[in-house]
Amino acid sequence: MAVGTSIVTCPSCSKRNRVPDVASGAPQCASCHQPLPWIVEAGDANFDAVAVRSRLPVLVDLWAPWCGPCRMVSPAVEAIGHDLAGRIKVVKVNVDKAPSTARRFEAMSIPTLLVIDGGKVVARQVGALPAPALRRWVDGALAHS
Repeated sequence: MAVGTSIVTCPSCSKRNRVPDVASGAPQCASCHQPLPWIVEAGDANFDAVAVRSRLPVLVDLWAPWCGPCRMVSPAVEAIGHDLAGRIKVVKVNVDKAPSTARRFEAMSIPTLLVIDGGKVVARQVGALPAPALRRWVDGALAHS
């Protein structure tokens, strides 16, 4: 999977923005300059560039399309990306397409969620959590990183 870009609609002004998967800072709206949610996909080939070398803390979602709990937690993961725009990057990794990344982080069960800060895993959660519990877990990981 190559490093690419996504089109993100600004939650503040509704302007569409091109957001790169890899950048030196956090994405902002070109029009109103508000922080944009940074939610991207990564695979084995680009995981380090997209996630490990990110200057922002990263919430990594190791998931698979056939996994029911993964599909249940996905909206909460994306909501966190929107709520914490400018403070966190969300990276979704399909373990079926990125088996090396899954092995690297010993994802024996999915969903496996990680918070990576400064290239290091600072928190790990195996299994789906309800949205409020997931948000508390992320907030706690960010407070201790």
